[in-house]
Amino acid sequence: MFVETVKLASIVMKLTPQMYPFLKKNELDSDIVLVNGIDALEEEDALEIIQFSISEHQKDACLH
Repeated sequence: MFVETVKLASIVMKLTPQMYPFLKKNELDSDIVLVNGIDALEEEDALEIIQFSISEHQKDACLH
């Protein structure tokens, strides 16, 4: 099994560059662990990862 860790920014720029301006720096700097690597992702996968990352960062913001 191939596992790759990439920044969310890499996923966004490769698959959904139109989303880049809408994400915060701390979201873009998030480490994402991908089974099968970035080349196995499709646009729908990227959108799901972006949605989850935003959700996680908003949850952290509420806790502080």
